[in-house]
Amino acid sequence: MTAALLAGVTFVAFLILFLAPGDPFAALLGGRTLAGPEREAAYDALGIPRTWYGQYLAWMGNVLHGDFGVSLRTGQPVARELVASGARTLFLTLGSLLVTLAVAIPIGAYAAVRPASRRAWALTMSAYVVSALPTFWLGYLAIYVFTRQLGLFPILSGTGGPQEHAWLYAALPVVLLGLGSGALSEVVRYVREEVARVMAEEYVRTARAKGAALWRHVYKEGLLLPVAEIVASKMPFVLSGAIIVEQVFNWPGLGRLAWQAAQDRDYPVIMAITLAAAVVVRLGSFLHRAVYVAVNPRASHE
Repeated sequence: MTAALLAGVTFVAFLILFLAPGDPFAALLGGRTLAGPEREAAYDALGIPRTWYGQYLAWMGNVLHGDFGVSLRTGQPVARELVASGARTLFLTLGSLLVTLAVAIPIGAYAAVRPASRRAWALTMSAYVVSALPTFWLGYLAIYVFTRQLGLFPILSGTGGPQEHAWLYAALPVVLLGLGSGALSEVVRYVREEVARVMAEEYVRTARAKGAALWRHVYKEGLLLPVAEIVASKMPFVLSGAIIVEQVFNWPGLGRLAWQAAQDRDYPVIMAITLAAAVVVRLGSFLHRAVYVAVNPRASHE
């Protein structure tokens, strides 16, 4: 099932790139576009099938052997660029998810326990407002305030800059993506609804009457399962938000690499990033299932 899904994603992406106007060989020929016999001769010289489905099958065959091709823009192996940029994006996305959970879970749980509280209402509305703000606007605002005005964070360009400031510089994009990717309000709402639902269950009310610790009865169904589900469902939105954040902060990750590849029509890089993003989203779904089975072992037989 997973293999068919990944094949379908790459097939659709390849078909869109094939139907898009332009010639990927123009980047190799100094902007000169080939047509007719010259184009066919170039295909034969490079060992590229002339039909689009032949090209896709050739690319897929190379991928199955671990060969993602060579970047048309840099001439470097795509796998090398994918690993280097993917590590930075992985750090950015995982860090932002931790920020989202660290902020959203307490707000959602508090709002479920104190639904009529003004403080709960204010915290919930604040999370909704922050999530609704455009990510690029928050990014430029954070750069202006924290680097230009307050001087708290260094400004780096690309991969350059002092190494001792790299982790400090990463704090801004990580926090911004964690608060402004749109996942914050969803996690708050989901946790609030699930915790309130579980606390209304009969066994929880019985435990409350006996004076037992409620969170021991609530955290599995009210927190662990909902958080795993919402994280898995929001993974594509976090990845799409990472593209914007990486552009704003000049962060050399997969999002910035994808943007540059799209500008230069670097098809091998675009296809590799599409496949990598599909794999990450699928892994998020597997994570949700693994947590669900760990909490409820009977689900493994379903």
